[in-house]
Amino acid sequence: MPITSEKFQTDYYFNKVNDKSPILFIHGVGLNKEIWYPQLNYFKNISTITYDLLGHGKTPLNKNQINFRDFTKQLLNLIDELELEKINLVGFSIGALIARHFASEFCNRLSSLNLHASIYKRSIEQKRIVENRFELMKTDKPIAKDRAIRRWFTAEYIKNNPEIYKKIYLMLEENDQQNLLKIYKLFVYYEDEDEMLENIKINTLVTTGQNDVGSTKEMAINLSEKIKDSKYVEIENGKHLCNIECANDFNNNLELFINQNNDKS
Repeated sequence: MPITSEKFQTDYYFNKVNDKSPILFIHGVGLNKEIWYPQLNYFKNISTITYDLLGHGKTPLNKNQINFRDFTKQLLNLIDELELEKINLVGFSIGALIARHFASEFCNRLSSLNLHASIYKRSIEQKRIVENRFELMKTDKPIAKDRAIRRWFTAEYIKNNPEIYKKIYLMLEENDQQNLLKIYKLFVYYEDEDEMLENIKINTLVTTGQNDVGSTKEMAINLSEKIKDSKYVEIENGKHLCNIECANDFNNNLELFINQNNDKS
């Protein structure tokens, strides 16, 4: 059952199974903690945490401007309140950017790090495309939500799983438009800092879907090369939300990686 932090107002779900480092999942922009249901089910015998980012789901955003330090502070506040010494951190899309910022400052709080579907060094053309998406999002038209979902899943998966399409569409529709634009703007104009990546000194798994058009495998490979001792894994046939569409492949790779790095105490 989801819980809202009384102190920090972050809405989260914590399935505590034991005292080992839990797996904590960070969702992407416009979504919420519910996108991790295939992982919560798969890892039901392991402690897991999901939470709604600021301005998403049931977590409010009461600022006119927001930056990545706000998101880092939100995560740190949550794990401090839950009295967790370390976590296995999994970040998706903008969640991966938040995870990168967190790991660069607080590696001592991590047992492992998984950066999934993370952008890295977008080309001029790739920047233009995402800026155009931002302009379309400002109109708040249904076509913006439809195009997003069709970027995130293969056409075949959408055809065979109309209930998933509906679930994600409703998730996007429930967003506060002004808050969404504030946060998506951070993603659209994000500039990578290699110096920050060099500060990540924890075993890291970098993953992306084979057919992800926004967070490409080339980006993931180059990102992995920038982070010391990191490993790259491609999720075959997946697009952006392959933690759902290719859940078995995603979960198996994550489980193997965490088993190699999770605290034994």
